[in-house]
Amino acid sequence: MNISNKEYGRLTKKLSPPSSKLKDFLWAYIVGGLICVIGQLLMELYGYFGATEKQIKMLVPVTLIFIAALLTGLGLFPKIAKRAGAGTLVPITGFANAVVSPAIEFKNEGFVLGVGANMFKIAGPVIVYGTVASVVYGVIYWVTTLF
Repeated sequence: MNISNKEYGRLTKKLSPPSSKLKDFLWAYIVGGLICVIGQLLMELYGYFGATEKQIKMLVPVTLIFIAALLTGLGLFPKIAKRAGAGTLVPITGFANAVVSPAIEFKNEGFVLGVGANMFKIAGPVIVYGTVASVVYGVIYWVTTLF
């Protein structure tokens, strides 16, 4: 069955449940802010226990990645993301979810062909384009500092 883009747009509007943009915005803001607050609390906690600044800069992202991966594995992250939308895309937690989700989905195909082959389906392009963008930015920065 072939349908035009215009017809597809009408069908999508008709079948999609209405959403309150203000409510969606507030949930995204609250959850994204809460993730950042948790990161700040972790910084303070690790500092309180005597970690150096260098150690804290390593421990906080690792802890946030672990929490996001654990919540994804337990099936809670998708439920939070459904409510909060873009609020869960705070780079570190969103990236952890993007790596863990496909790994869980394909685990029944084995560790090599399932988990290993599919783990970076979503996160892979992010890594590639992020790396390319950083190289381009680095070259531009280098060229502009020559003069």
